[in-house]
Amino acid sequence: MTVKITSAAAVNALAVLRSINKEASQTQQQVSSGYRIETAADDASYWSVATVMRSDSTNLGTVGDALGLGAAKVDATYTAMNSAIDLIGEIRAKLVSAREPGTDKDKINAEISEYKEQLQTIVESTSFAGENWLLNGDTAAPPTWSIISGFVRAPTGEYQAQTIDFPSSQTILIDKNNASGGLLTKSVDANAINNSGATSRNYYLLNANSTTPATGTEIAIDNNTTDAQLTDMLDVTDALLSSLTTTAASIGVMKTRIDDQIDYTADLADSIDKSVGALVDTDMDEASIRQKAIETQKQMAVEAISILNTAASKILILLE
Repeated sequence: MTVKITSAAAVNALAVLRSINKEASQTQQQVSSGYRIETAADDASYWSVATVMRSDSTNLGTVGDALGLGAAKVDATYTAMNSAIDLIGEIRAKLVSAREPGTDKDKINAEISEYKEQLQTIVESTSFAGENWLLNGDTAAPPTWSIISGFVRAPTGEYQAQTIDFPSSQTILIDKNNASGGLLTKSVDANAINNSGATSRNYYLLNANSTTPATGTEIAIDNNTTDAQLTDMLDVTDALLSSLTTTAASIGVMKTRIDDQIDYTADLADSIDKSVGALVDTDMDEASIRQKAIETQKQMAVEAISILNTAASKILILLE
């Protein structure tokens, strides 16, 4: 004779045990991976938000690298600009000394020539990552120098880069295509500076053999140079110093802005990482406590099934 006993309590206990085992497996997976929400199946909404935020964090890392490169370019330009200001100051000092009676202007001009050659060397060697903000050798210089500073999302979701821009006309010191495009190669009217109202007297500091040369006279002296000509040269040199000083100050402001943006980008990336963690990372303290509670529940469920099996065995003995 075959006897089959079905216990509702045993069936319920088995269902509870299966549920506990499933929860234990999920908790173990969360602890092992470190993610409370690892795939879209865990929570499609939070997973989608976290995925987008991770992408933003990665892009911010790229922006930080671009800002670092931009900061290096600005530093190189700023350093070269300061050196150029010092050299032009030396040239000015030599022009002042040339006004003293009895000085050998030819010897002074030899020193001025050395300073001008050094100026040209500094300008031509100030290249970083393939860009030289002080020199133009192309047909037309770019209107601005740009550094990537961040990004925004367009309404359709694509990225749009943000940049920090600086007018190239303020930094280009030598233009080898058209001399009028460089601060040190272009002609400056001495009359326009001192408002003498006389015929234009144009001077330029450097002759870089530009395709389109500057009009006027190069700042250079000899023993036949008059005091009036020296005065014009000094006026033009002072105007150049003023322009370069203003540009250097603006570059310094740009440098400070880039440094601030680097700090902000790093802080924003950290903030996004923390936010992503709050959305999808496993709370290890909570998971540890849950694991212990699940283990206790599992032991109780197994014990309950054992008791029910024992009771069923006793009933079978009575039926024999």
